[in-house]
Amino acid sequence: MLKDIVRTKTYQNVITQSSFLIKDKIVLDVGAGTGILSLFCAKAGAKHVYAIECSQMADMAKEIVNTNGYSNVITVIKGKVEEIELPVPKVDVIISEWMGYFLLFENMLNTVLYARDKWLAEDGVVLPDRCSLHLTAIEDADYKEDKIEFWNNVYGFDMSCIKKQAMMEPLVDTVDANQIVTNCQLLKTMDISKMTSGDASFTVPFKLTAERNDYIHALVAYFNVSFTKCHKLMGFSTGPKSKATHWKQTVLYLEDVITICEGETLTGSMTVSNNKKNPRDIDIKLKYLLNGQRSQVSRTQFYKMR
Repeated sequence: MLKDIVRTKTYQNVITQSSFLIKDKIVLDVGAGTGILSLFCAKAGAKHVYAIECSQMADMAKEIVNTNGYSNVITVIKGKVEEIELPVPKVDVIISEWMGYFLLFENMLNTVLYARDKWLAEDGVVLPDRCSLHLTAIEDADYKEDKIEFWNNVYGFDMSCIKKQAMMEPLVDTVDANQIVTNCQLLKTMDISKMTSGDASFTVPFKLTAERNDYIHALVAYFNVSFTKCHKLMGFSTGPKSKATHWKQTVLYLEDVITICEGETLTGSMTVSNNKKNPRDIDIKLKYLLNGQRSQVSRTQFYKMR
């Protein structure tokens, strides 16, 4: 993740170029990892940074902070946000890199919201403060053949029962922008400074319009991250038309191969919810409909991100 330049440089630029958000402020770094965001904040003049990390990496973070001479500014706290107490009643800034694949898979959003409600001052700032989920459709015959249709004939044996399972598992991979067949649509925007944990479960409609005659094999989801409190809007996109990040994109293969003509619309809805057994997992329900010149299709599919 440190080598993900898009991610790390954006955070660095936000902190250094909008230092008025950080300078002389008390900062809380949620899920600090190596402490890189805490180090950026300390270097930008933070009054004090509390870096919370529950994994063994907290021990490394302490050593990194000491090695770089910031032990008087950064306090690394090992433990879960929900179980620790800070030595201060309030913080001015909460910074975190909480996003997961598909934005919400294995994410730390609820932890950030818990920290916000417990410690953030009334006029405090959450960084980043806005995230949005987007959807588009792609032609992907070769990969679908390799990943899904493969199970129809495995060395002469029918293993198509596994095909059903494979269809239910979204694929995290890098999509070539040339594969995109339709427009890209905004599905959901989340304001991290105001939302509640329940807002991460939702049903939203979509309408994707074909920009050329082609086939659709899959829908692709990606997210954008924004820092709106800076002097100028800063952020990054994990979309197929942007520079690649470690989040890549999330590919949802369709049971149907859809033939779509330019100007026709694929409509439907997407329902996203936390899995009841494991809240870090995501359940996705996809409904789609096309009444086109060459394809008429109406189907509901279910996906599980595990």
